[in-house]
Parts: sequence; structure tokens; C-alpha cells
Amino acid sequence: MVEHKRHVLLRIKLNQPKIYSRFLRNGFLIMKQLITLLLFFPLFITAQDDLLEGLEPEIDKTVTSTWKSLKVVNFETTKLVAKDEFQLIISHRFGSVENGFDDLFGLDNAVTRFQFVYGLTDWMHIEASRSSFSKTYQVAGKFKLKDQVIDGFPFSIAAFTALDINTGLEQEVLPKLQFENRLGYTTQLIIARKVSDKLSAQISPTYFHQNYVDFDPQDNSQFALGVGARYKLTNRWSINADYGYHLNRADGSPFVNPLSIGFDLETGGHVFQLHFTNAQPMLTNGFLSQGTGDWSEGRFFFGFNLVRVF
Repeated sequence: MVEHKRHVLLRIKLNQPKIYSRFLRNGFLIMKQLITLLLFFPLFITAQDDLLEGLEPEIDKTVTSTWKSLKVVNFETTKLVAKDEFQLIISHRFGSVENGFDDLFGLDNAVTRFQFVYGLTDWMHIEASRSSFSKTYQVAGKFKLKDQVIDGFPFSIAAFTALDINTGLEQEVLPKLQFENRLGYTTQLIIARKVSDKLSAQISPTYFHQNYVDFDPQDNSQFALGVGARYKLTNRWSINADYGYHLNRADGSPFVNPLSIGFDLETGGHVFQLHFTNAQPMLTNGFLSQGTGDWSEGRFFFGFNLVRVF
């Protein structure tokens, strides 16, 4: 028994150099791996940061909600209908309020417009409408040209163009009337800026042409400059106003420049508009060339717009 223990101890002693050698060799390999890891760790962290940097979401600096509706009051805004969205807009503009209860503040002489708007792309929508004023049909398009950018481009820019067909002209009154006499055209550039969270403003240089004019000395080609603004009163209410200055109105013309004021009410993602204006027509050619009201004499028109989104 004692002899067996001696043989075991002898074998352990004989194997000790091999055990120590294996231990040292393994320890050296571990140390080598740790040193290598420490040397390349900064490079690994940098590479990982580069990969993660590409995954970080870019901040969209486009300014939004400059306008909540397609119009300030009369003038177009830079807002477009979203892609694949369809809107039905029903607009009423009553007669002058000056007669009071005689015609129920203009209710008996209301003008109605049905407007259909469809977003073709993110930068273009098309529309078609019919107004009972002069029984006029219109096809139109609006185009987004530029967005306002935070710490970048300071304006949003859009263009509006339209073709009108006046079916209210009568052959009996105008014996030489031809189809082209019923046509009118509008081209408008809209330059807007969201000045603050509450205030937005725009300017709208406008060219429009009427093949038939109601006032004989008036040029068929006409020019106007529109200005408009919106001020947010609460999260749901805003006050809007716009004015159109006719640049080449004929001397002696009975028509006036349109001045309008209105209120926008946001209701569940939709906007309900109430407005007062001295021009009853709702199409651009109409309110710029055929406004007949006079604010100082109480001849102005009340109206509203209802929007249904599909």
C-alpha cells in the first residue's frame, strides 16, 4: 500500500513539468488573445458607430400646416390634397346681407359650388367644379413646387391653373356668341411662409384671361396681386383674410377689389370655413373681375364651405 502511494506521487512529480508547461502555454495564448482584443477594440467600436450612424432616422425639416384648407378665403393656398385622397367640397355664398329679413340676409340669392378634388401625386392634385354663378364649369390643377424648410428655404411655393367655361352667356342676348367666347383661363403663383406657429402669410401674383368681359373697355388679359394671412386663435380656430388688387382694371369699371375675412374651424381632421366677402363669385376669374359689394355700405356676402374626405 505504501509502495503504491509512492508510485503515484512519483508519477505526479514526473508529470508536473508537463502540467506547468501546458498551463503556461494556455495562459500565454489567453493573454495574446486579450492583448489583440484590446488593440482592436477601438477600431471595432468605431466601425460599429459607423454602421449605427447609417441606421439613425433623418429628421424631416419640412415645415407643415402652413394652411389648414385649400383656400385662405377666396385665394388658393399652397396646401394640396394628399395623394390618392378624394375631397368633395360644397360651398355656399349667399346674397348681400343689406336687405335683412327681406331676403333672409341673402339666403334667397345664394350661389352654390360643387367641387371635386383628387390627389394624383404628392405634388399635384386635380379638380373639377360647377358654380351656379354664371353657370360656370371649371377644371383645374394645383402643383407643389417647393417646400419651406426649417433653417433652409424660407417659403413654400405652389402654382394653380384653371380653365373656365361660362355656360350662362345666352345666344339671344349675344347673337354672335361662339363657344370660345365662353372660355376663361387662370394662372397663379402662390408664395407662402409660416412665420410662426400661429401666423402664416402669402402673396399670389395672378394672370387671368376672359374671352368675353362684362365691361367693354376692360382688357381681356388681366393681372392681379393677392395677399392673404392666417392667424391661429386656438388649437381649433383660426382667423383668415385675403385681398386682391386688380392691376389693370378699366377706368369707370363698376367692379371692386375683393376683400374677405373668414374663420376656420378644425373638426376631427376636417376644416369648416365661415367667411364674409364683398365678392359673391367663388372662382378666381369671378371674384377678381366681378366683385360688386361695398363694405362701407353693408353690401357684403356671407358664405361657408363644407368638406367631405373620402
